[in-house]
Amino acid sequence: MTQRLLLIIVLFCFGCKKETPPDEQSQQKIILSFDFRVDGEKLQTDTMIYINEAGNHYLVNEIQFFISDVTLHHTDGSTYLIQEWKDIHYIDSDLPETQTWNVFDNIPAGSYQSISFTFGINEEKNQSLMFLNPPESFMFWPQYLGGGYHYMKLNGKWLDENQQISPFNFHLGIGQIYYSYPDSITGFVQNYFQITLPNSSFTMEKNQTKEILLIMNIENWFRSPNTYDHDKWGGNIMQKQDAMRLACENGQDVFTTVVKK
Repeated sequence: MTQRLLLIIVLFCFGCKKETPPDEQSQQKIILSFDFRVDGEKLQTDTMIYINEAGNHYLVNEIQFFISDVTLHHTDGSTYLIQEWKDIHYIDSDLPETQTWNVFDNIPAGSYQSISFTFGINEEKNQSLMFLNPPESFMFWPQYLGGGYHYMKLNGKWLDENQQISPFNFHLGIGQIYYSYPDSITGFVQNYFQITLPNSSFTMEKNQTKEILLIMNIENWFRSPNTYDHDKWGGNIMQKQDAMRLACENGQDVFTTVVKK
C-alpha cells in the first residue's frame, strides 16, 4: 500500500466520524401554565359575588387573551426570546387546553432573573386574518377600528347605578383617535404593553423541565393605579381610548408568578 493511498484512507476515516445523536443532547423545557383568581381565590364564573374598588358588584363570564414575545432575562444580562415554531399564545378561561403552554424551544441552561412578555400582540405582528380558525379567529378586532386582534376580552356583568344587571365587555386592542366621536377616526393607538413578571427568577439545570404558573388577579384590572368604574365607562370600551388607557396602566400588576420546583 502506497503512502498516498494510506493517507487517503486515514482522511476518509476522520471525515466519517460519528456525530452525537440528537437524543443524547441536553434538553431543557419550560411549561407556562395560567390561572384566574379574584382576591386570592380561584375565579368563579357567572356568579355576582365580586365587588371592585369603585364599589361595582360584578361577575365574570369569560376571559380570553394573547401573550407574545416571551423573553427570559439571564443574570449575565443576555436575553432569550421564545420564538421557535410559535411566539404568540392564546389563553381562554373556558378552554383548559389553552391554559398550559408546552414551549417547544430548547431553553439554554443557566440562571434567569426574570421573565417578560408583551400583553397582546405588537404592531408588526398584529395582522388581520393571520388566524383562520377558532378560537383565535374569534378574537378579530374590527378593521375600521384598527384591525388585527383583541389583546383581551374580559366579559361579564355588573349591577349598574340603576340597580340593573348590565353586561360589560372589558376589551383591549388598538385604540382610536377621533375628530368627532364615534365617527371620523384620524389615528390609531397601539395599546399593547410590556409586563415583567414579579418573582419570576429561576435556574434551569441540564435536562430539566421547569413549570411556571402565571396567575391573572382579575381585581387588579379595576383598582391599581386607576380606580375603574363601570358606571362611568359603561358596557363597551372598544371605542373609548381613555378607558383602554386606564386599563392598560392597571394591567402592569395583574399577574403574579409561581415558579414550581
